[in-house]
Amino acid sequence: MLQACGVPEPFSPLLLETPQAPRLDSLGEVIALVVHRLRFAVDPMNLVSDQVGMVLTRRVLISIEEAPSPEPFPSLTDWLLQKNPVATADDLDDLLHYLVDHLLDGIFPMLEQMASRLDDLEEAALRDPRPRVLNRTYQLRGNLRRIRQQLWPLRHQILLFLRQNQPVMGPDGLLGFQEMAQNVEQIFESCEILRHQCDAVTEAHMASSGNRMNQIMKTLTIVSSIFAPLTFIAGIYGMNFTNMPELEWHYGYVAALLLMGSIATIQTLMLQRRGWFEDWTGSRR
Repeated sequence: MLQACGVPEPFSPLLLETPQAPRLDSLGEVIALVVHRLRFAVDPMNLVSDQVGMVLTRRVLISIEEAPSPEPFPSLTDWLLQKNPVATADDLDDLLHYLVDHLLDGIFPMLEQMASRLDDLEEAALRDPRPRVLNRTYQLRGNLRRIRQQLWPLRHQILLFLRQNQPVMGPDGLLGFQEMAQNVEQIFESCEILRHQCDAVTEAHMASSGNRMNQIMKTLTIVSSIFAPLTFIAGIYGMNFTNMPELEWHYGYVAALLLMGSIATIQTLMLQRRGWFEDWTGSRR
């Protein structure tokens, strides 16, 4: 079927077999392009990629989707059905640019959603650094890596394509591919910014976790420092020697308790004046 439309045989596996890496190639007066439609799954943390292959000749433009949807390009479909104005062969290169541009434009809202989620994760990492926050950050980092992998081949191939003299492409079509190269570059820059934001969330999580651990260690240190002299006193009067003067004292037990209570109170007041009881994690809750 593709050969009947003037598509060379080498392009058939490129369009019909999946999965294929993103690719822009030309042979004579035929241009073949493979891109991927990226979208979120039911779980917004997971990314789904569907392959879309396109081939352009002087008289026909064919698009083949791995997972077809009811309305893959709704505005283009409405325009073609209305036939106003009527599409001609001169418009095919513009239509190719429109299809690719539509797929690339769908990535920008996804990046905005990722940025919003990263803002929430960064705040959660500062307030309550749980392992779930770090796991979701790693998932978003994986999604960004996948987007970069899907667009990396196009970044170089579009520039090479623009340097070639393609007889099928008109001036408007070449201008559209220049805009396409700018969109790809902008997506790469956005992914790089979000990747740094992922690093910021990870650093915030590690800093908050370290701060909480320091708070726990400080609490244990306070408890140990208060009970250390009390344990010392209890150890002395727990020895079984005969000639201990306080053993025969009628008020010795009460006096020992009062002494230990006084020492604990004095130590608590001294540590409180030094700021040891200040919770560095409480202000972030």
